[in-house]
Amino acid sequence: MKTKPGGKAGSGEISGRKYKRVLLKISGEALMGDRGYGIDPATVTFMAGEIQKVSSMGAELAIVVGGGNIFRGVQASLEGMERASADYMGMLATVMNAIAIQNALERLGLQTRVQSAIEIRELAEPYVRRKAMRHLEKGRIVIFAAGTGNPYFTTDTAAALRAMEISADVILKGTKVDGIYNADPVKNRSAKKYDFISYKDVLKKNLRVMDSTAITLCMENDLPIVVFNVRKRDNITRILKGGKIGTTVSA
Repeated sequence: MKTKPGGKAGSGEISGRKYKRVLLKISGEALMGDRGYGIDPATVTFMAGEIQKVSSMGAELAIVVGGGNIFRGVQASLEGMERASADYMGMLATVMNAIAIQNALERLGLQTRVQSAIEIRELAEPYVRRKAMRHLEKGRIVIFAAGTGNPYFTTDTAAALRAMEISADVILKGTKVDGIYNADPVKNRSAKKYDFISYKDVLKKNLRVMDSTAITLCMENDLPIVVFNVRKRDNITRILKGGKIGTTVSA
């Protein structure tokens, strides 16, 4: 039984930690650093260090990773490739990113499991909800790869879906900016940042935080989303401690 929006019974503030079980969504672009393409080892190592801090707080952490740094299915389909094939290629890109994150985390001594929605037994476990839950309960970090396993669905939708399935308290959406703005802050210096915004306003204003399917899923299940700059040191741990970082999307 839930005690508050987005929270599980007994999962309130414990030893300075606001959330017990967290789903972290990392875009593929966040892994390429300043390279413009591919995986930047230094960036992945930095993120692994930030994730290690979360683990040391006793939080249960699952990760959904995108693949836009390697391949974008939607973009390829606009350029003439058949959409389903392009999306499957994008799913394979997320598997590559998941393995890179796993390697960086395990070099820090953390226990991890990669679960893929597409069966690749030599590289990852197949996605099984109950198994993912057991891994989290045992303190392992679970990295979900290959999106939902279906074309036409984004990794944002996969993040919302997996968060529901594992009963996460919150989705942390790591981006290159420090929250949600009413305009592109890179192009418009007078853009206004929201500290809090409702699901309905995100949809109504067409703010490209996550796709509409993901936002709707979170709205229907009262799951909060925190959009923040994943490149800034200690941002994730500050959020877990209740700090006002980024933008919170909720009812």
